[in-house]
Amino acid sequence: MAKLTKVYVTEGVYWISAPEAGLHVLCGCPADAVKHLMRRGLILEVEENGVTFENGPNAILLSDIMLQGGAFANLAEFPVLQMLYRQGMVIPNHPRNTGQRPMLLGSKKQVEAQLNYIYRGNYGLISEDEILAAGVAPETAAEMMAVKLSFAFGKIADPAALLETRIVGGEPVEIRGGVMLTRLSINNYEFAFGDEKVSVDLNLKLGQSYLSPYPLGFHRVDREAFAVLHSGEGDGWDINRPTMSSVLLHQGRVFLIDAGPNLLSILNALGIGVNEIEGIFHTHSHDDHFAGLTTLMRTDRRIKYYAAPMVRAAVTKKLTALLGFEEAEFANYFEPHDLVMEDWNDIEGLEVRPIFSPHPVETTVFVFRTLGPDGYKTYGHFADIAAFEVLDRMLGDGDKGISSELIERTKASYLEPLTIKKLDIGGGMIHGLAEDFCDDTSEKIVLAHTARTLTPQEKEIGSGAPFGTVDVLIPGYQNFLLRFVYGFLKSYFPDVPSHGLQALLNNPVADFNPETILIKEGETNSDIYLLLAGNVEMIDSETHATHLLSAGAFIGELSGLHGLPSEETFRAASFVQVLRLPIIQYIEFVKRYDLFGEISRLEENREFLQKAWLFGEAVSYPTQSRIANAMQDQVLSAATKLVELAEESLFIVKSGEIKRISSDGYAQPLAVGEFFGEETALFNMPREFTIEAGDGAQVFRVPGDVLGDIPVVRWKLFETLERRQRNAVSTD
Repeated sequence: MAKLTKVYVTEGVYWISAPEAGLHVLCGCPADAVKHLMRRGLILEVEENGVTFENGPNAILLSDIMLQGGAFANLAEFPVLQMLYRQGMVIPNHPRNTGQRPMLLGSKKQVEAQLNYIYRGNYGLISEDEILAAGVAPETAAEMMAVKLSFAFGKIADPAALLETRIVGGEPVEIRGGVMLTRLSINNYEFAFGDEKVSVDLNLKLGQSYLSPYPLGFHRVDREAFAVLHSGEGDGWDINRPTMSSVLLHQGRVFLIDAGPNLLSILNALGIGVNEIEGIFHTHSHDDHFAGLTTLMRTDRRIKYYAAPMVRAAVTKKLTALLGFEEAEFANYFEPHDLVMEDWNDIEGLEVRPIFSPHPVETTVFVFRTLGPDGYKTYGHFADIAAFEVLDRMLGDGDKGISSELIERTKASYLEPLTIKKLDIGGGMIHGLAEDFCDDTSEKIVLAHTARTLTPQEKEIGSGAPFGTVDVLIPGYQNFLLRFVYGFLKSYFPDVPSHGLQALLNNPVADFNPETILIKEGETNSDIYLLLAGNVEMIDSETHATHLLSAGAFIGELSGLHGLPSEETFRAASFVQVLRLPIIQYIEFVKRYDLFGEISRLEENREFLQKAWLFGEAVSYPTQSRIANAMQDQVLSAATKLVELAEESLFIVKSGEIKRISSDGYAQPLAVGEFFGEETALFNMPREFTIEAGDGAQVFRVPGDVLGDIPVVRWKLFETLERRQRNAVSTD
């Protein structure tokens, strides 16, 4: 029997087991890694001495790179919780509580980042002073801290007390029971036990991404005046459904409530492009409501972030602990809008009231309302809440005690009658119970935040909501998408009079089913499409690389204007709606308003941007034009020195041979579309590399201030910077 076994789990995730040494390692832990293990049968329910619990990993090997494929590569919060509580490693008198602790393995940087992130994930804000700094009144802050200590069994504990760590570099390190681990190169590790060895490669290839553990299918969703689109009813352990979340549709605008794992897959299944999202309402910072934030950081504008100040503070501290950047960086990716607790906050007719909900981290539930023909319609999103019996046990807990007034006020806010109310019924020590709402007089109750089948008693209290179903509170009688189209066209062609844009609007909106080809490479298209809703893949005929286009993208413009065969294939990745613009009409429009010169002037640069990995995703036509207008050609030679190139600019390879040589001598050849200089262009870091250029090599120079306010570009530059830094360091 082999001493070491290796199992491929999913992209970037492996399982290494050494039963003789009592070691089982989860290698790579992106979002929902636990669910992938469950699906592969690597986590099972077992019984020992009459106690039922789960088995599973007892160590985690972290990725050297925090970000891969646009997502977090290391999210150890739920795998650690699975070990501590579902396996029982921390539960008193449990068969698996043997004194052995979960173990984190990897580079010093990533191990320390995970410890800080798990610390913030467990507790949020860790002191009364931090709560006060978030704008909470002193008497309220004291009571919130008492609630936190009650959930934390009276003490804010250092995660190092619960976890073991091993820093792994180029020399073998003993993990447990004689099993040795060595880092061979970036994200490549070798396990050795006796005379056996196995290796794992945690790198994702360019264009790869971490996969969702469940299929979602495709859904077509109409934009309404006020509706709730159900995008998740499960919890962090549900292997069949996304975690509890909702999408609010208001006057055609799209708002998210929370951002759980696999958010891009969820949005794509619902036919929503990331550029369509107006904002997110955030309840709290636990991973099953937090892990999808990276998806929202991949747009060409800052998405509005709505939360109570204390929630924003906790989320910011957790996010920056993961990524290792300053808290001020949060505002480069999101547009924060602090909500006043317990008040109705008006967001262009959509009113929202955040209400404090006792939880281990800073949490609010939300009640939304908007005025319709029959008066106000309301929706309550109640994740995460505490069972009434849990609240009752808190009375007098903590150094300063928890008042009966807070407990009764919380219960009353939970039981407020609403048109629709979605409830967390996860149970246990920190979640709600359906039975507390058996007398709730809301018109409709939706039960969520659980991985199990509802009991007959629960089915009498509330409804289910399968993924993609919609509850319409106020129907829409106008085509909201066309209203947005005018805004797109006005931003694209600001000097064209209104009647000229209206002429373009007088064209049909066409629907395409998922996986339908809109324009095929080599075909001469007779129409240009303006993407209104959904996602479209652009497949480069030369490299076969794919780029995901979202709302606002022009499809087939260049080939259509010139009457040439398309160099790309455009394929619907979801249900898609487009404005169909006949070529004949579009060409006349361009001629009438003398736009051809401007379009042609930027054409080469914009086409280059569309095919480059850095700019080919979620970057809209106006943003591409702004970048294209700022790009300047620069010719390099073998004699060109890095100090001769402007520090405040990013340099993108246009043609020729260029190498980026890091401080340790690692030489990285840069292909067309790749870049250098992100350190000084955006991140105020010193250049720790040199370049070698062949004679006649060409680059585009782009000023950093043009790129700094484009979240998706900033994010990709940060991801690349981190990878390059890890390539240059072998043992940290």
